[in-house]
Amino acid sequence: MSDPFDVSQETILITGASQGLGRQFARVLSAHGAAVVLAARQTGKLKSLEDEIRGKGGRASAVQMDVTDIAGIGKALDAVEAAFGPVSVLINNAGIAIEKLSTEQTEADWDAVINANLKGAYFLATELARRMIARKQEGNIVNIASVLGLGVMKFLSPYTVSKAGIIQATKVMALELAGNNIRVNALAPGYIDTEMNHDFWATPAGEKLTKRIPQRRVGAESDLDGAILLLASKASRYMTGSVVTVDGGFLLN
Repeated sequence: MSDPFDVSQETILITGASQGLGRQFARVLSAHGAAVVLAARQTGKLKSLEDEIRGKGGRASAVQMDVTDIAGIGKALDAVEAAFGPVSVLINNAGIAIEKLSTEQTEADWDAVINANLKGAYFLATELARRMIARKQEGNIVNIASVLGLGVMKFLSPYTVSKAGIIQATKVMALELAGNNIRVNALAPGYIDTEMNHDFWATPAGEKLTKRIPQRRVGAESDLDGAILLLASKASRYMTGSVVTVDGGFLLN
């Protein structure tokens, strides 16, 4: 029986691949045989990851892509397809957060977060879907959401709005694209220890937040490995419009 988690025949585009979860997704998917296209606004940060994956015998190449440049998304995908062939799986991961109370968030803050997390992700997914439809190609889109698209915390209002929006976008695209053999699902991580927030977890505020997680620990990047493999592979072939939550039970509170 073939391995349902095999991704060796997939070309997977990962946005926001230069650090954090995007980098971990690239490592895991390439280790399971996928050809990974590493996308970020600044390709300089991708070079070491590309070299690391290739050094382990994997297939990886970097490409410049700014999802907030809506007019440039098509050109970026043209470059990807010319170099690596049709993309079969999208890991729609690029995003940012700005931490302030809602009464202190500016219009510029709102636009920066919504443009990256929701608008850019939506238009990248829909542009890729159009190309898949034109090729009559089976496709798979995985949007990276968050538990804060389902619940809320203070200081992150535009972020929570953007992630709630990407969950709804996932569901409506899944409904519209099912007839074209394109699946659309979302992964909603809880609090994950990354290089960007690592020091926070040792602070009193970080320790307080950790105590709110029923498993009493912050997730490691590797805790998402199984979920991303599930969603990126044929193991999830009868899933579309699903939101897979990996949060240590955070949303149970």
